[in-house]
Amino acid sequence: MGDGKNNDANILTHIIKRNIEKITDWLQEDDILIVDRGFRDSLDLLNELGIKSEMPSFLGRGEKQHSVEESNTTRLVTKLRWIVESINGRIKFFRYLDKVLPTNQVPHIRDYVQIACSLINRYFKPMNIGDPEADELLGAKMLFLSKQINELKNKVENDGLDKRSYKWSKIDSTDFDIEFPRLNEEELRNLTLGTYQLKMAKSYTEEHFDSEGKYEVLVSTEDQFLLSAKIQSRHISSKCYQLWISFNECVVLGWYCKCKIGSRVVGMCSHIASVIWYLGFGRYTDKQFRINNWGQYLLDAKNIPEPEEIDASDDEATVTEE
Repeated sequence: MGDGKNNDANILTHIIKRNIEKITDWLQEDDILIVDRGFRDSLDLLNELGIKSEMPSFLGRGEKQHSVEESNTTRLVTKLRWIVESINGRIKFFRYLDKVLPTNQVPHIRDYVQIACSLINRYFKPMNIGDPEADELLGAKMLFLSKQINELKNKVENDGLDKRSYKWSKIDSTDFDIEFPRLNEEELRNLTLGTYQLKMAKSYTEEHFDSEGKYEVLVSTEDQFLLSAKIQSRHISSKCYQLWISFNECVVLGWYCKCKIGSRVVGMCSHIASVIWYLGFGRYTDKQFRINNWGQYLLDAKNIPEPEEIDASDDEATVTEE
C-alpha cells in the first residue's frame, strides 16, 4: 500500500481487513481510536467493528468557525494526539527519514525506522516522564470544560460587541490603566491547558506592537473588565481576528475569538493566549520585544530618480532586416 496512491484511511482499512500482524487481537469492542482527519474514510469500518473513533472536526461548507462543542472536542483529540506527532517529529530528526524514499528502499524502511527508534530510546530524553495523578486531574478538568458553553461568545453575539456601534476606548502600553490580573507561568498553563499557545505568545505579541512600539487594546466604555483586540493571523497576512476577554482584578473569566477554533473553552487559541500572556505576564518582565519595522526595506517611489532612456537601436534583438 506504500505506492503513493493510498492515503492513511486506505492503509488502515487494508490492515484491518487482512488482519495484518493480528491487529484485530489488539482491538477490543468499545475501544476508542484517536485519529486525525486523514482517517475519515475508514470511520465506517471502525464503527462496524464496534470501535469508537474520535477525530478533529471539519468545517462545513460556508462555515467560518467551529461550534463551541466541536472546538472543545477537537481540543480533547489534539491533546491526546500530540505525542504521536511529536514522536513522528523525532523520527524525522534523521534526515534520511524526513524525505520521500525511492520505491527500491521500501523493503528496508522497517529496519531503518527500528534503528532510528532504538537510538532515540537510548540517547534522547523521554518525551513525557508523566505524573499519573496530575494527568488524571488535568483530564477530568478538560472533560468538565468540554461540556460547558462559551458565555462570552453568547454575550458578543447577543449584545452586538462586534458591531461598530458598540463603544470602546483605546489604550496602549504607555498608559495601561486596566486592572488586568497579574499571572505567573503556572496560572497561564492552567488557562491554556498546554504549552504550545504560550510558546507562540511572544511572536504574536511582537506582531501586535505598532511601529511606535505601542501595544494597543480596546476597553469597553460600559464595562471596565471587558477588553477587545485584533490580532494578526500567522497564515494570512491580510487577515486579523477580533477577540474579547472578560476578567476581574484576580482572574480571567472568559474569552472568545473569531478564528476557526476561537469559541472553545477547553484552553484557548493562540490569539487569545498572546493577549493574556502579555497583559498578565509579559509586560512585567525585563524582556525587550523586537518591533519589526519592515518599512525600512522599502523605497518611496516618488524619491526614486527616473531611469535614463537607453537607445536600443544597436541591440541585435531589435534590428529587423530590410
